[in-house]
Amino acid sequence: MKSPPFNDRLNQIMPRLQSRELLHNEGLGNEIGFYIFDYPPERELEMRSFLAGVILPNLDKGPNPIRFAHINLFELVITHLKERNLLDRAIDLQIKKGDEALSSALKGPLHEQKIAQVLVNQMDLTSTELVLVSGVGSVYPMLRTHTLLSALHSLMQSIPLVMFYPGQYDGLSLKLFDKLTDDHYYRAFRLVA
Repeated sequence: MKSPPFNDRLNQIMPRLQSRELLHNEGLGNEIGFYIFDYPPERELEMRSFLAGVILPNLDKGPNPIRFAHINLFELVITHLKERNLLDRAIDLQIKKGDEALSSALKGPLHEQKIAQVLVNQMDLTSTELVLVSGVGSVYPMLRTHTLLSALHSLMQSIPLVMFYPGQYDGLSLKLFDKLTDDHYYRAFRLVA
């Protein structure tokens, strides 16, 4: 079945994020409320603009403001590498020895369990009602989405998480950029059809 037009799907995001069902993990059969908003990769700039111009400035406004955290994975990884004094060395390594050497060297510092903990440490879990995650495409291949989501399951308690994903999610597997298939990941729900 074909998805509705992109702009129609964008317009469904805010009502969905503000819904009691999503915010209280209702109707999920004891699953954690992890959601994916998948979108065509070629619409990345529109998605960023909608996130920055509509979602982020309005989610905590109105009659039912939502306390949320927004995490850009690319910015999170860059900050993490800077704090560990690894960013400049990683850039030098990539220039001198290439992508494969860099990927190998960053496996430890960017292990999904470590990054999941760094992500959770960026927010106050006692007062956060919703977590939004973006920057997925920019951080590839340093970080894999399905492994990060799996690592976050034990850390997020009952806080719903929404990941904005440049590719396809069919409820069983993630296909980044509509080309690269990750391992099966079936523990998230599509945010909107």
